[in-house]
Amino acid sequence: MRSLALLFVAVSVTWADFSPLSMEMITAINKANTTWKAGQNFQKVDISYVKGLCGTILNAANAPKIVHDIEGIKLPDSFDARQQWPKCPTVKQIRDQGSCGSCWAFGAAEAISDRLCIHSGGKISVEISAEDLLSCCDECGMGCFGGFPSAAWDFWVKTGLVTGGLYNSKVGCRPYSLAPCEHHVNGTRPLCQGEEDTPKCVEQCIDGYSLSYPKDKHFGRRAYSVSSKQEQIMKELYANGPVEAAFTVYADFPLYKTGVYQHVTGEMLGGHAIKLLGWGQEDGTPYWLAANSWNSDWGDKGFFKIKRGSDECGIESEVVAGIPLN
Repeated sequence: MRSLALLFVAVSVTWADFSPLSMEMITAINKANTTWKAGQNFQKVDISYVKGLCGTILNAANAPKIVHDIEGIKLPDSFDARQQWPKCPTVKQIRDQGSCGSCWAFGAAEAISDRLCIHSGGKISVEISAEDLLSCCDECGMGCFGGFPSAAWDFWVKTGLVTGGLYNSKVGCRPYSLAPCEHHVNGTRPLCQGEEDTPKCVEQCIDGYSLSYPKDKHFGRRAYSVSSKQEQIMKELYANGPVEAAFTVYADFPLYKTGVYQHVTGEMLGGHAIKLLGWGQEDGTPYWLAANSWNSDWGDKGFFKIKRGSDECGIESEVVAGIPLN
């Protein structure tokens, strides 16, 4: 018994000793033979930089909760919004929040873009501006230094949001102004230099855009939170399109490459918001399909899977969504 206890202590110390983002942690995760594979996504950045990307304030007051009638409903074993709504290009898009904790705004802007297209039968196909939400929603929190996903959806209903594409795209009224940087593998982007300040709220479209700022706004009819029961979230996804979800990020999550993520090791880094767009099962493990906003070099071309049905890292506890007005 004493030798087993010593072995347990040795293993515990070994796990605790791994430096975040290190090859040692990657090797240990992969040797643990869990449901996912780790790899090097971040290079030449400190773990404090990754903490800065996790800008979602968790356990905040959520919008009113809706409960779907799921009695007798038959949901498919797997579902992928990219295949369900192929005429809505934003559904498959991966964005880049840059060196800013704006994930709360990105998860909302992405899902709102999808829903505008889905609920209009493909007639409205726009990229909603994460910058407009990030910079102009005072009640949403602290901009690049943290925000509330539910407040983002309320802002869409009350104030509306203009369009705006990726950095340097010149798409829409207010494209994202914070440059992407190379926080992953070596590439063409400049190296990341730490967290940037929140952009100013400029209620004006870029030069050359055809509409005025007020005329470009899109509104929500209502915003709400979704019950944490997986069938409720599945029904919401299936009926209305992608949703925004928030969860706790631990130091192993930034190392995700493939498979179904579940927490294995590492300290808590913060709260993070993403877009959920489907579900399925891989090698017997049920998962949610999600889009991250750390550019397409991260993870599985920007996407990841996370264990479904057991509220892994709180992924099912803070799901928010809304219905477009038009």
